[in-house]
Amino acid sequence: MKARYRYRFYPTDQQRQRLAQLFGCVRVVWNDALAICKQSDSLPKTSELQKLVITQGKKTPERQWLSDVSNVPLQQSVADLGVAYKNFFDSIKGRRKGKKINPPRFKKKTERQSARFTTYGFSIKGEEVYLAKIGNVRPIWSRKLPSKPSSVTVIKDAANRYFLSFVVEIDPVHQPASNPSIGIDLGIKAFATLSTGEKIDGPDYSKLDKKIRRKQRKLARQVKGSQRREKTRLQIAKLHSRISDIRRDFLHKVSTRVVIENQVITLEDLNVSGMVKNRKLARAISLQGWREFRVLVEAKCNKLNREFIVIDRWEPTSQTCSKCGFKWGKVDLSVRSVVCLNCGTEHDRDENAARNIEKVGIGHCHDYKWTQRGSKTTSVASPSEASRIIAL
Repeated sequence: MKARYRYRFYPTDQQRQRLAQLFGCVRVVWNDALAICKQSDSLPKTSELQKLVITQGKKTPERQWLSDVSNVPLQQSVADLGVAYKNFFDSIKGRRKGKKINPPRFKKKTERQSARFTTYGFSIKGEEVYLAKIGNVRPIWSRKLPSKPSSVTVIKDAANRYFLSFVVEIDPVHQPASNPSIGIDLGIKAFATLSTGEKIDGPDYSKLDKKIRRKQRKLARQVKGSQRREKTRLQIAKLHSRISDIRRDFLHKVSTRVVIENQVITLEDLNVSGMVKNRKLARAISLQGWREFRVLVEAKCNKLNREFIVIDRWEPTSQTCSKCGFKWGKVDLSVRSVVCLNCGTEHDRDENAARNIEKVGIGHCHDYKWTQRGSKTTSVASPSEASRIIAL
């Protein structure tokens, strides 16, 4: 299986200029190829686009400076456009999992910049990495590469940080798990509640988020195109990068621990795009990184030979007693503790949902129909029974 290993590096002033020129050429090639695709009745082949945009473009006075950079990233840029269109068409035709994606769009100078080198455009020499027509760069080797990389992507993010992202081939690791299975309920107050009863609190982003809001208000008052506005934009990008780094570090640690300790991991398929439409919770939900956590857990399950299960979002995990299977119906979000009307067991809302997620995932869920026939079930707890539902 393939994996990415990313390392930060600090280019010299001369290398910064060459990288800026490379990013500009890659961006122009992408935009030119995209403009041709939008004007064409049918999507041209990648080889035809490369001839039109790169080979013939170098012969024109407007694009002759494309010859100053390596040809490998330019060809990969056009190839990536073909992949983006393929994913778009597969999405609208239902051949691609997940929600429908938008068509490719034009790239901007102020956004994240990248250029991909294949084996013909880079080589690793000791502690340095040679990039064609850029020179030798020395990344910070925080860990060793497990195998010879097939490609490397040079990245410059919105905060003007530089990274090298290597694609390598890794072998699955066979490591025994200490627990057979676990269910995880993701939330806001506690990032994750495990079926064992443990709650994992997420990082506190409030201070950084407050600074971002203040800087964004300042940015809105400044003149577009001015140097002060660009300075404020860079400050906002650095704050966003700081939050992203903290969240990524936290998600990696939690996902690694969960996957190492358990053989079967079950999550709930959350409708995040629908949940962020709630104006009061949109910002808090967006900061959690639930989707990124799911992607990390799934990837690490493949690496460590674990079983990863996602249950349907319509499973009534928070409406059912995890002990006897009695379904009490919908309960307001402000209610954090519930006493089952059938067996009298008091449940923490999130812990109960996590246990139900685990049971549904491993196929040992309760027979909800039987419990509804044998008990007096109501869709919502009646006001007369409010004393048995505890709001914390």
